[in-house]
Amino acid sequence: MRPLTSDLLLRAYASGIFPMARSRDENRLYWIDPERRGILPLDALHIPRSLRKTLRNGPFEIHCDTAFETVMRACGEATADRPDTWINDEIVRLFVELFELGLAHSVEVRQDGELVGGLYGLALGGAFFGESMFSRRTDASKVALVHLVARLRHGGFRLLDTQFVTDHLKQFGTREIPRAEYQERLADALDERAWFNRDSAIPWELAIG
Repeated sequence: MRPLTSDLLLRAYASGIFPMARSRDENRLYWIDPERRGILPLDALHIPRSLRKTLRNGPFEIHCDTAFETVMRACGEATADRPDTWINDEIVRLFVELFELGLAHSVEVRQDGELVGGLYGLALGGAFFGESMFSRRTDASKVALVHLVARLRHGGFRLLDTQFVTDHLKQFGTREIPRAEYQERLADALDERAWFNRDSAIPWELAIG
């Protein structure tokens, strides 16, 4: 089987499909095109009260694109709740290429200099495809998500694709939409010009609609 290229991957995302592996130890990738797609409306983010308190108290330091592959590897680690993941070496290779092209981005959450949470995804036009997140401290991945939304709103993005809806994401307002509606939203977003701001000083309050 011929290896995938970053160009093919970009065309796939622009068409509304994305790759996953059945296991991080499996080399083969499968194309996924869900009948119902998870999205997080950028103008309707819900931030739970306890998380607002964490954000205001500021126990974490936020950075972007300073440890992209490390974040990816952390997202692919086995945990007690998630003994296996879909992020294999091929996924890492492709997204590192996209990162080097300036198209993939990570949000990193640090505490006392230690990487304790984060997420990564792909930016195309005004669409951001959120891929995965991890947390090693309470609320660390949630803080990363709020800071991601702040940057997307600041940069003029129109669509935050979460692929699926999980209990973790539901509390922020993530919802499912039919494939046809997703395709329409994606087409509109891809026509937009947006900018992912890496500045660590972007305030989280910009995430609030």
